[in-house]
Amino acid sequence: MRLVGTLQLALLLALTSWATGLNIPLEVEQLPTIVTYTTGPIIALPFDPTVKIKCKAKGNPTPEYRWTKDGEDFIPPHITTNKTDPTGGTVVLLNKHLINFQGKYRCYAFNKLGTAMTEEIELIAPSVPKFPKEGHPPIAVNEGEPFTLHCNPPEGVAPRQIYWMSLGLQHIKQDDRVSMGIDGNLYFSNALQKDSRKDYCCFAAFQRIRTIVQKDAMAVVVKSLNPGNESDDNADATPPVRRPSLLLPSGVQTVKVLLKGETLKLECIPEGYPTPMVKWMKMGDKMAPRNKVDRHGKLLTISAVEERDGGKYMCTAENSAGEAVHYFDVIVEEQPKWLTEPPQGQLTVIGSDVHIKCSVTGKPPPDITWRRNGELFRDDPDNNRRVLDDTVVIHNATPEDSAVYQCDASNVHGSILANINIMVMNMAPRILTRDYQDYAVVLGGDITMNCSAFGSPLPEVSWSKYETPGPIEGDRFSQNGSLQIIIAEKRDSGKYVCVASNREGKSSIAAMLDVKDPTKIVGPPQDAQVISGTTAQLKCQTEYDESLQGSFEVVWRRDGEELPLSFEENSRYVLDDGMLQIMNVNLSDQGIYTCIARTSLDEDNATALLTILDVPDAPTYLEISEIKSPRNVVLSWVPGSDHNSSITEFIVEYEESQWEPGRWKEQQKVPGNQATAELALHGHLNYQFRVYAVNAVGPGPPSEPTEGYKTPPAAPDRNPENIKIQGHLPHQMDISWEPLLPIEHNGPGLEYKVSYRKLGVEDVWTEHLVKRHSFVVRNTSTFVPYEIKIQSRNSHGKGPDPKVVTGYSGEDVPTAAPRDVAVEVFNTTVLRVSWTPAPPATVRGHLGGYDVQWFRKRSLLNPNKVLDERQSMSFPGKRTHAIVPGLKPFSEYRLTVNVFNKKGNGPYSDPVTFNTPEGVPAQVPILTASNAQKDTILLVWGPPLETNGILTGYLLQYHLFDEPTLEVVDSQEINITKADTTQWRLRGLEEGRLYRFHLSACTRAGCGPPLAQESRTVTSAHLRPTPAVAPVQSIPALLNISSYVSDTYAKISWTAREEQQDSQLYVAYMNNRDGIWRISEAVNTSQSFHIIDGLKPGAVYTVRLMAKRLLDNASIFEDVIQTRVKAAEGQRSDFSTQGWFIGTMCAVALLTLVVLMACFVRRNKGGKYAVKEKEDLHPDVESRGMNDDTSCEYSDSEEKPLKGRGLCSLNDDDTVGDSISRDSLVDYADGGGEFDEDGSFIGEYSESKHGGSGSAPSGPGPVTA
Repeated sequence: MRLVGTLQLALLLALTSWATGLNIPLEVEQLPTIVTYTTGPIIALPFDPTVKIKCKAKGNPTPEYRWTKDGEDFIPPHITTNKTDPTGGTVVLLNKHLINFQGKYRCYAFNKLGTAMTEEIELIAPSVPKFPKEGHPPIAVNEGEPFTLHCNPPEGVAPRQIYWMSLGLQHIKQDDRVSMGIDGNLYFSNALQKDSRKDYCCFAAFQRIRTIVQKDAMAVVVKSLNPGNESDDNADATPPVRRPSLLLPSGVQTVKVLLKGETLKLECIPEGYPTPMVKWMKMGDKMAPRNKVDRHGKLLTISAVEERDGGKYMCTAENSAGEAVHYFDVIVEEQPKWLTEPPQGQLTVIGSDVHIKCSVTGKPPPDITWRRNGELFRDDPDNNRRVLDDTVVIHNATPEDSAVYQCDASNVHGSILANINIMVMNMAPRILTRDYQDYAVVLGGDITMNCSAFGSPLPEVSWSKYETPGPIEGDRFSQNGSLQIIIAEKRDSGKYVCVASNREGKSSIAAMLDVKDPTKIVGPPQDAQVISGTTAQLKCQTEYDESLQGSFEVVWRRDGEELPLSFEENSRYVLDDGMLQIMNVNLSDQGIYTCIARTSLDEDNATALLTILDVPDAPTYLEISEIKSPRNVVLSWVPGSDHNSSITEFIVEYEESQWEPGRWKEQQKVPGNQATAELALHGHLNYQFRVYAVNAVGPGPPSEPTEGYKTPPAAPDRNPENIKIQGHLPHQMDISWEPLLPIEHNGPGLEYKVSYRKLGVEDVWTEHLVKRHSFVVRNTSTFVPYEIKIQSRNSHGKGPDPKVVTGYSGEDVPTAAPRDVAVEVFNTTVLRVSWTPAPPATVRGHLGGYDVQWFRKRSLLNPNKVLDERQSMSFPGKRTHAIVPGLKPFSEYRLTVNVFNKKGNGPYSDPVTFNTPEGVPAQVPILTASNAQKDTILLVWGPPLETNGILTGYLLQYHLFDEPTLEVVDSQEINITKADTTQWRLRGLEEGRLYRFHLSACTRAGCGPPLAQESRTVTSAHLRPTPAVAPVQSIPALLNISSYVSDTYAKISWTAREEQQDSQLYVAYMNNRDGIWRISEAVNTSQSFHIIDGLKPGAVYTVRLMAKRLLDNASIFEDVIQTRVKAAEGQRSDFSTQGWFIGTMCAVALLTLVVLMACFVRRNKGGKYAVKEKEDLHPDVESRGMNDDTSCEYSDSEEKPLKGRGLCSLNDDDTVGDSISRDSLVDYADGGGEFDEDGSFIGEYSESKHGGSGSAPSGPGPVTA
């Protein structure tokens, strides 16, 4: 039977010639040296298309080749399929022609200097093995007699294996009686009736050629000792006892010769009856421990025999009739081999003696044959050439003695061959290493700089460093032709020189050494634990020599295998500046990660353990392992892997098919170190269970569910809980409870028994059976205590005895109010109220607490104005007093108290009226420091929005600062006793100094919180002298500045002089509450008005007109306005429709017109306004006169004039003196504010500014720009 396939059997071994030790450069003429060749034998398999016999050599000149076959010259046939390798001596032969080329081949490589040769290479071309076609008559044998079935297998490619089988490919059973010999025959020690059959087949298998062949079947007939016509007396006849004898081997003794290292096989196959047994022994010595007895004791094997395994062996076959013995004389011999190593080639100078020794051993001792260039070499004393057995001696060698000498040692077991190249020559040194070679080594590393030199005699090699006298010496240096530097230092960098010299001359080369900084991992990766599905980051910070940047790389390995780093977007491994990122990690990413930072010179590495944390695996082998009772079982399981995070708990879930099939619910939690759970189950359910594990990462997947488990029905295990008793109506009691879950029914027919009775009044329980989870008891007394209990029951029984709870019937609103209400005022905003509680019987329910209501009737500042400000607070629980905060000072209040329960509020108590005392005012809304001079500063402010009493004046404090240290040098305090004062000029200040001002509004209760502002006086250098000619005006001269104020916007109007029609100004405004200035874009003065929108109703604003977009004191105009409040406006509108009001306003308008006309006539006559009256009102404010040509003119506009400073022409003309406001913000001080119809303040300002400096007005804090 032939198997499909092919097996390459040619054994091609590349052998390095022993002559290569000469290390002669190829540019020097040299003898041929065999580099590689094919060792034999070569067995050509049938399936190989070709066979190659390799032979390759080197030399100078390039070697040529010739072949011999069986000792005769061999020329490959000139057919296209057979060719010779043009680069060497390889021969290629077609398989189909190999039958003609069997034999022993030898390759010769030669040039003009000599010839090298190989050992003989045997080529074997076996034919396909076959059994001969022959007939086999049946073998007849008497019962008890021995017989042999002969196989005679064909020869073929080893190894060969023999099998005995039937035609049905059933092996023939072998035992003590039947066994196969090494020769393949089947031996029967004695025949039995069962041996009769017609299909004994011998099979031979040749494994290397995939072939099995079969011999024709043989028949065996065993003649019985009991023929059919015999009497019954011989029915039990057995074969006669027979003394053993040996079927194999024959004779008394066998000599066995084998080679050292082979396997010894000794075989004894006996015959006889009863079947003999075989025993083995070594005579005079112990059996080797490597011995092995096979084939039922008939085969002794000893593997890898050694010389000591030789000797006498004996096998003994015995049975009850006797014994038979056979002796084996085992002789262990050996092929020729080199005692130490093959002889080496030699390079020697002319005139020297050459000794070639061929030391071999073997058994029997090898014969040595010497050849020179492939020809026999004999003893020739006349030419100084001696052959002395294993040694060749050449005296006074000459170049003609250069040749390839062959030592051929052989015995009956084989041969070995050595080619010895002998070169006789004189040559000056030749350095084979390249000149000016660059070397690099890292600091602390070792480096070897080569200097391979050739010459005859052998050159001496020495090294020196450039510009350093003498050879290199020291413990760190070693010279053996090459220079080795141990633990290189930076100072070792530089140029080195190697000199090779002999008596024929010298040669030298230079080498450059660069000692570089080593590669280091300065920030090694750290062990990390990462949750599966996240990104792992392993940092690896490195340092390396910058000159090695081109070869530097960072490589990562996991468990020794390099990671497939990629720059593609879908890659899981990303390397960024030495950091390894592993995206979406999983358990397969766990391992030891090694960061390798390497260059072309060195590398460094560091490792870290990456542990992947994941949820636990699902438990397995889940089962109900114990049933303690029908409703109490034990569930057990085998935990899954915890994936590096300890399991903290197991969750047992259940699913029941009656109420919520398909929905899994938690049944029980079990500690993580426990793998069982005892489960208490409900009745009348079909359960399935599953378990999942939880660790620090999270819950794992659930296990497979168990088989279904059904529990029997039973009475309920518990009664309802969370019983609530409420009275939604005064004469009934509502009872509700939390019903049992469907799975808690434990059986069909669940209902609840509700029992109740009056507490302490009734002894008998009133009972009702209901299916819902609520019940209403009607016709009860109001707020009466009851005892209630609720019990579960079903068709299989009642639940446990219920607990009794107490509740009340429905509540009703209280019927009485608290008495003796009294008020104790603590301060301006807090009071204490006390009362006598209402009688408990009048509360008619659970006491909720008390409500305190207070009403602000009026402010004592404006007692005619009726207010309706209502507030209240609830105070839960039983109490007799309360603290009430949040009152307003200087006000009249009315207060009542009532009790409440869940049903509602009771009646109010009798009201109590009281007044709160006067308090300190709120902070002034604005404080402006302006018109700073060398020793004066003008302060302007607005009255507080909440006076909290009768305003008595202001407290002004100002402090002089030492600017380098900001320490207070001097402090002063002024009490301003007039409540309507809104500006104050401070005098006697120091020139060019920084001041801080604090202004507080005051009542009889004290002064309120101050508002701070900083400013500084100017120096003489900043005061401009009066020019001889008036400069060009840089600030517009505006006349008739007025405003119209609505609830959300203000319109600022002005009239510009003719020469200022194309000037620009800026409008700034600030909400006095937040202190934040907002500045408009540039406005052309010819526009004559600007609208400020987005204002808040009822808010106070400061408005400025400025020539520059800077919040400094150089403003044209400044005033305070207040937007309207919509509700107040509506009331004012209603008020203004009254007839008497219209008449009054007409009279006022007429009077105003008369006054203006009188003023106009007087001005035309050069007159001036009298300011004496205003000065009497403001004695602390300085006023200066004004020139006629700079006086202010007013038009008879319908809009009200906006009263502020800077209504005059603001030239840079010092002839115009300072003037103060002719009116003030006094009217604003009265909380409610006195405004005209458009909301602006009533007042006039005619102050001129000339470059004065000061801080901007502020609200809560200073504003800078």
